[in-house]
Amino acid sequence: MQRNLQNRLLLAACLGSLLAIGGCDKLKARDKLNKGVQAYRNAQFDVAIEDFKQAKDLDPSLTNARLYLATAYASQYIPGAPSDENNNMGKQAIAEFQDVLNGDPSNLTAIDGIGSLLYNMGANPFDAKKLEDSKQYHLKHISIKPDDAEPYYWIAVIDWSLAYHGNNEMREEYNKTSKKPLREIDPMPPKMAADYAQKYQQVVDEGIDYAKKAMDRRPQYDDAMSYLSLLYRRKADMETDPKARDADTQQADDLMHKIQIIRQQRMENPSTQPSS
Repeated sequence: MQRNLQNRLLLAACLGSLLAIGGCDKLKARDKLNKGVQAYRNAQFDVAIEDFKQAKDLDPSLTNARLYLATAYASQYIPGAPSDENNNMGKQAIAEFQDVLNGDPSNLTAIDGIGSLLYNMGANPFDAKKLEDSKQYHLKHISIKPDDAEPYYWIAVIDWSLAYHGNNEMREEYNKTSKKPLREIDPMPPKMAADYAQKYQQVVDEGIDYAKKAMDRRPQYDDAMSYLSLLYRRKADMETDPKARDADTQQADDLMHKIQIIRQQRMENPSTQPSS
């Protein structure tokens, strides 16, 4: 009995020591997190990254350390820069955000972080697959919080990017064999317009729908209006009837006029913020 009591006391002491060590590590992790945040705010990104890494190692359950680490990597990523170091920075940011999602699938900061990074990686240089992957993360945001305007806006941006790139490709291909170059502002020849519609009608229609949904949630959302205008111009390129093309173009012009009014009002009254 005496031996059993001694064993129990020894076990209790060991457990107490482990808990104390664990508690100490958690305090150290929060200290490293706070130091990393301060370094991040001072644009000392390399220092911040090391602090966030240590905070994550000391307390793997500290979600904010993982989010800040991912954000620090993302802030170092330069869209369009071709170096392996830059690409790895983007990949590391995505991996850290994904690590957060593995434990918390509904974390909107991580979802938006991956969506944003994939968009930047797919927009320059153009990569349709990355843009489509980015769209899926914005759709995840909508499924979790459908009243937010931003993910609808980003889907409209992605759809416009896909349609715009396809438009440019078709014009460039046409100009290789045409004696008269087809400028970006020129109407497409009827056959080309029909081919463009066949390939991108669904994408443009989706983009228009999501831009409108963004504006439904934020009526003065001028950025969403800008892309809605751009999407109507892509829609105009699909029209084989000049009157239909003119109608689409007029809608695009009307939106740009509305944007000018909103931005002028905002300049005259800077305290007025767009409603969310």
